Amino acid sequence: MRFYVYVLLIILYIASNFTSSPVLPFITGMVAIIGLIVAFFHASGIYRYSGLVFLSIGVCLYFINILKDDLPWYHLFLHFESMLGMLSLFLVLPFINTLIRVGKYDKNLNLLLQQGIKNVSKLYRRSFLVCHLLGLFLNIATIPILRNSLKKTLQQIPKKSQEKFYTQNLLRSYALCLIWNPLEVMVVTSLDITNTDYFKFFPIIILIVLLFILVDWLLSHFKHSRTVIEVEYKDQINLVKTYKKIIELILLLLVLVLVVTVVQRFLDKGFLFSMVLVIIPISFLWASFIGIGKRYSKVAVPQWIERTKELSNYYFMFLSAGFLVGMISKSKLIFFLQTIFIETSDHRLLFYLVIGGYFLVLSLIGFHPLVSLTLIATLLHPLLPSISSVSLAVVLITCSLASVMYSPFNLSVSLLADQLKLNSYRMGRWNILFAISFMIICILIAYQLSFII
Repeated sequence: MRFYVYVLLIILYIASNFTSSPVLPFITGMVAIIGLIVAFFHASGIYRYSGLVFLSIGVCLYFINILKDDLPWYHLFLHFESMLGMLSLFLVLPFINTLIRVGKYDKNLNLLLQQGIKNVSKLYRRSFLVCHLLGLFLNIATIPILRNSLKKTLQQIPKKSQEKFYTQNLLRSYALCLIWNPLEVMVVTSLDITNTDYFKFFPIIILIVLLFILVDWLLSHFKHSRTVIEVEYKDQINLVKTYKKIIELILLLLVLVLVVTVVQRFLDKGFLFSMVLVIIPISFLWASFIGIGKRYSKVAVPQWIERTKELSNYYFMFLSAGFLVGMISKSKLIFFLQTIFIETSDHRLLFYLVIGGYFLVLSLIGFHPLVSLTLIATLLHPLLPSISSVSLAVVLITCSLASVMYSPFNLSVSLLADQLKLNSYRMGRWNILFAISFMIICILIAYQLSFII
């Protein structure tokens, strides 16, 4: 049942973007409430607890708003939409994930880890590169794949050194790949909030990413260059085939961004919505283009159904958070929260630092960065016309996604902590100084950009 409810909700959301029917938003809201109830019984862990907190506060604000403004009760159905675009992207992303696996892109990239490795420093750089490329398409699945690939090789170094290697190498690489990834929901949502064109944003963010890759590689060189290891060759490596797969991945990403940009400008519905529309057709067309169309068709739909059933955590937490954000936007609380940003908006550097501090604090107390981003979008709405859109996009994306490296509540940190049997707070400590330095430098870059763009 949950599969049909989750899919129906997204279909209604997409349909509501193409029609002005006054009834459809109410129907969408009703299905959202059904989806919320269904997801509750299948959600677990921090997603369930966070969702319950968001929902409880949202319900309290709802009754306060009804008493204050004498609103009809059925307005309840109109306050779930803010998170539906994000959930739509989560729903269609498995088609890209399956394409990468069926096309054996992940296997070929993994073979690079075996080529010419003689010390830990070189392994760090090679693993970083593979994780970065795979993370563009496989998302969080990249971390366990790389951890399993590195496990045997890293047994040659002390246990604590292994743990730091995994934490710093995988989480930093994964975070830096997400920051410029047009498939990452935080990126596309931030671009929509600031009304920024991806091609205008890309040259800036890729330079920032390259700068921090270089910094991290230099740090790893000083730490690991003298530690010698031996890599066991399991498979015969065809470098020509491997490099061909890398070029195909880059071309796929380029085609995807170009098509999304065209659709966005044609429909004028935003980058996130356009991405949702094109991922499925592009995935099937690319599978046919590289000659795996039949095999991909047999695998993609069954895997999509299974992955959709596993989205209960996201549906419960994000629908609850969306309802909370909707209620805050209708209450007096929003004016209090907006005051903090409005009063600093004339001092641009301080304004960006406040945004960075906002994401840092909320990530450490358990807020998912997507929830934090949706809330701050509501708070910043009156200020958006007067702020450099590209600079603000850089701040929102880098500061929100930096939490991937250190937040004990982030899925990336908690997943790796579970695999290594480590405390997620301890792992976060190994990255938090790097992450805060990253945020501050990105804020300084954005501040300078605000005078140029």
